[in-house]
Amino acid sequence: MSENQNLLAEQRRALILDEVRRRGGVRVNELTRKLGVSDMTVRRDLDALARQGMLEKVHGGAVPVLEASTHEPGFEAKSGLELTAKEDIAREAARLVAPGTAIALSGGTTTYALAHHLLDVPDLTVVTNSVRVADVFHAAHRTTGQRPGAATVVLTGGVRTPSDSLVGPVADQAIAALHFDMLFLGVHGISAEAGLSTPNLAEAETNRRLVQSARRVVVVADHTKWGVVGLSSFAGLQQVDTLVTDAGLPDDARAEVAEQLRLVVAGEPEDGADI
Repeated sequence: MSENQNLLAEQRRALILDEVRRRGGVRVNELTRKLGVSDMTVRRDLDALARQGMLEKVHGGAVPVLEASTHEPGFEAKSGLELTAKEDIAREAARLVAPGTAIALSGGTTTYALAHHLLDVPDLTVVTNSVRVADVFHAAHRTTGQRPGAATVVLTGGVRTPSDSLVGPVADQAIAALHFDMLFLGVHGISAEAGLSTPNLAEAETNRRLVQSARRVVVVADHTKWGVVGLSSFAGLQQVDTLVTDAGLPDDARAEVAEQLRLVVAGEPEDGADI
């Protein structure tokens, strides 16, 4: 496709990974035709994705990595995936936040993207168990100084996970004593049967506390999270008020989600009332 020739490397690799996961494997010559780039470029992209543990190279192409339900990728490994979708989701989710409210942001690369879009929302109280999310607000404070309306950020304690979230009894106890108007939750996986899930048992318990402390729960997840099931489920779809996702979510998944909660697809008009 000629329109793909000028894609950035990270965008091209996200497309490759999506194609591998969707089809269960691709050949190099198929990718060169689809992306309009050279054989050497595709092979370099496959090498980079294989080093990150995102796919497995085979003779002539690549196949998905068969991940155990306990496998937990690190923040850096996930941060380069579905960048456009995450940015679109973050922008859409930020529209749900009213000035002066108390919100919580869980760990994850999509909530990290969302944090950047919340810097100009005045008088927020932000509770997070994500070191990365807290850093977004603290970096803005160091750059601009203490400006009127700047967010008050509460970072829970806890044990750090590979995704730079703080979990465990200390985090759980801190969260249990708080109440949020809205929780923005990043997830490892989401499905109709398993609900929301994660490969980390301690993170599952901390996420349960976050859900219990929130008046409204908003899941921010790109389409690749649908159908993924981690070791531990921590909430059912019936406990979620809104899913904000991207246009890649298949029609059958949209139908399943829409039966149980509000579905917001970034970039598409929505039928229904505001949250």
